[in-house]
This record gives sequence, structure tokens and C-alpha cells, in this order.
Amino acid sequence: MNRAKRYHPLLLVFDLVNFVKSFFVFFIMLFVVGLGSSSNYFKYGRYVFILVFVLSFFSKIIGWLTHKYELDETSFRLYKGLFTKSELTVPFSKVQNVNRHTTLFHRIFKMTSLSFNTGSAGEDAEVKFEVISRAEADKMENYVERAGKPLPTGLDDDLPSVEKEEQETLPGRTVHFKPTKNDLLKASFTSLSFLFLVPLLFSFYFKIDDIFELEEEKLEGAFSYLLSSWWVLAMILVLIVAVSVAFGIGRTFLKYGKYELSSDEKRIYISKGMVEESAFSIPKEKVQAIEITQSSLKRLLGLAKVKLTSAGSISSGDDALEINTLYPFLPVERAYEMISEILPDYRVTEGMESLPKQSFWIRMLSPSWVWLAATAALYYFRSSIPFWDGAWWVLSVLLLITVYGMRLMDFFHTRYVLNERFVQFKKGSLTTTLFVSKRDKVIEVKVTRNVFQRFLGLASVGTVNRAKPIRHEGVDDVPVELADAFYNWYIGRTKEIHVE
Repeated sequence: MNRAKRYHPLLLVFDLVNFVKSFFVFFIMLFVVGLGSSSNYFKYGRYVFILVFVLSFFSKIIGWLTHKYELDETSFRLYKGLFTKSELTVPFSKVQNVNRHTTLFHRIFKMTSLSFNTGSAGEDAEVKFEVISRAEADKMENYVERAGKPLPTGLDDDLPSVEKEEQETLPGRTVHFKPTKNDLLKASFTSLSFLFLVPLLFSFYFKIDDIFELEEEKLEGAFSYLLSSWWVLAMILVLIVAVSVAFGIGRTFLKYGKYELSSDEKRIYISKGMVEESAFSIPKEKVQAIEITQSSLKRLLGLAKVKLTSAGSISSGDDALEINTLYPFLPVERAYEMISEILPDYRVTEGMESLPKQSFWIRMLSPSWVWLAATAALYYFRSSIPFWDGAWWVLSVLLLITVYGMRLMDFFHTRYVLNERFVQFKKGSLTTTLFVSKRDKVIEVKVTRNVFQRFLGLASVGTVNRAKPIRHEGVDDVPVELADAFYNWYIGRTKEIHVE
């Protein structure tokens, strides 16, 4: 893999398809809706559209002819430019994680897209191959993982490829989780994905007269008939519920139907998707932190979402893929076990320290600027508020109860623990987040104290981890003794950092 070559020719088709998708609405307006119109807007609009399409087509061809890449023993080398040529070198050692995304277009042509993400900003943030054969993607990923060392003789041609639809787990990999049908059904209801259909139905109802050019009187008559007939209304409601549930189940199956979490000695692998496939892999040593999130519903059901934090980007195109998330509907105990299985160097401490009583008072007595601003706005617009006179102060009281209720929940949920090698924070009100990081992955710590905290013997502590964007975590109003120990704990990382 050391000869400079152009990207795959199908990249041209892929770019043109994306162009059409981006301007599809304009295409419909100009060439379908306004086809018979004599308006200059539609007439010249079609000329402009065709001109832009042709220019885009030729620019893509020039780009394909002038962009090349090669892999040497230690890095990617990317070349571009027609008159002014440039070369970009991205060392393999900077690669934080690897993403694959296979859309319907890729599946039709048995291709995929491959991204090598670094923790940098700028041009070398990502090395991306929008269209690449699956066999070449496998070989490239293995080559980069081996830091440019040639594959053993005979292995290059026989390397397992994901082109096989029913790919067996590769030798050396341990599969930690594959969702069953019951898991997927539970996920479809827990994620509330069936509610996605509700706004679509409302949107359709309000636009039905525009779509089918119905008269308003006939539409109101049909609606009145439905309301007057209870059995028809009941059947429609049952149908809507059935379609919504089916929609939610189908959406969940398409998203997580082929989900698999596996690992080998050095890397973690996550794949998902039925129609559009996504895959993510990361070296275990480059996991910066672990985040465990629980919404109110998930806490009630004993479920959690586990996310791996890395310094590289986890996006593919315009879609931010949560592909670095372990299955987001895992039972809490199983999630903790899985973290220990996949990352033996990490552990989640269940027994954590709660905040002191002083923290309760500083949180409850602090003014709420949101409530004060909202109350002022409600008072100013009180004459425009419907229902009854004086409704503004009722809304203000309800907002105040909500604000202090959230503060109370956050106080009881907030926990922390600091041991020899780990720091662990938990906080949140309706949704809680548990953050776990190793000391050698923390690049900066911070301790602050305001006037009230100094009076009550409290402090705020925080950490910074490499991520994209930079990950800031911390806990407010902890005992000042923890703040003192926090600095000493961080200084101890010098024994764990090895500079090559």
C-alpha cells in the first residue's frame, strides 16, 4: 500500500447523488411543480439549476483527477491541487478511532465509507474515504492498526471481508452483546420512538387541504362526522396507535437489528444498522472516559446507556452517529459487568460519596435567574395570558416549584468518588450522568471557590479530558478536604505517564 492512486471512480456518482439529494426540493419546484409555468422565476431558475449542476459535475471530475492518496510505513499521504499542489501527512499514531458507514448507495455497489479520526483540529482531523471497496477497507484498517507493517505473506488476499452478508465473528474477537427480539421490543417502547409518528400525523392533518385541494367546508364536515360517531373515532384511534407502535418497532429494528458489541485484546468494535450500516472501532488504550446516562424512564426500568469518550470525531457526513455508544438499553448491572469485560483497566464504583448538608443550603438558597426573568416576562405580558386574571402568578409559582424540584433531585443524585487511579462523578436531575475516567487520561484539573463556598467550607472541582469537543466534567459544592486531595491525586499521575 505505498503507491499513490486516485479515489474510487464511484466517488463521482456518490457526489452527484448527494448533490441531487441536497437540491431535490428545488428540482421538484422547478421541473415538476413549475414545469408549465411561464413565470421568469421558474424559467431562469431551471437554467441556473442546470448550470450549477454542470459546474458541480466538472468540479467533481477535476477534484477526482487531482486528489490522490498513499500509505507508507507510518502515515497517510494525501495529495491535491491542480495548479498549486499540496501534500498532507497524517501519522497512523494519531488515529484515535475508525468509523465505517454503509448507506444504501454503498450496499448497492458493495462499497462502504471509511474514516480514520484523529484528536486534532484542522485538515488532519479526519482521513476519509467516501467510497471504497469493502475488501480494501479491511486491508487498510488492518494495515493502519499494524502501524504500516506489511501483512504476513498470503494474508493480504485472504483477509476476511465484511462483504459477506453473514459474516462470522473474526478469530480472536469476543462478542459481548447482541440484542434479542425481546431486547429490541423493549428498546422500541423505552426509546419512545413510536411517538415520532405523532407530529407527522398532525402535520399531515393541517396540510391535507393543500395536498388534496379539499374545500374547507367538506373537511370540517368530515371531521364533525368522525367526532359524532364514537365507534369510528375509536377505530381511528386504535389504528393510529397500532401504526405508531409498528412504526416505532420498525424504526428500532432498522437501527439496532444487527447491533453487535465485540472486542479483542487491543480494540473495541461496535456495529449496527439493517439498511444503513455503521461500524466503530477504537483501541482500548485510547478510550479517554466512560459515560453512563439514565433518563427518568430508564432509571425506573433499571436501564442505562454507556458511551465511550475518545479524542477523535464520531461523525459521518452530516449525521452525528452515536456509534460509540454501547447498546443504549442495557440493564444497569449488565452495563457495569460489560465495562469490566471490555475494559479491564476501568471499573465502576457503586458506593459513592454524597454531598454534605452545606451543599443543600447553598443550592436551595441561591437565586434562580431563570425564574426571575420568566416571572418578569409573565408580569409584563399578563394581560395577554389566557385562562383567567392572575394566571401569570400561578405559572410563576409552578415554574418556581419546578426549578427547586430539579435542584433537589440534582442534590440527591450528585455523587463523587476519588480513588488511587480513577475519578468518578455522578450528577443530574431528570437525566443523570455517571462519568468515569482514569487519572492518566485527565489532562487538567481545576478547583474553584466562590464567596459562599469559602464561608461554608465547600469547593467546585473539575477535570478536562481529550475529546471532540474537549470534555469538561466536575462537581460543585464538595467538601474543601476533597479539593485539597484532588490536587495531590492528580500530581500522582506523573508516575503513570510515559513519554516516548
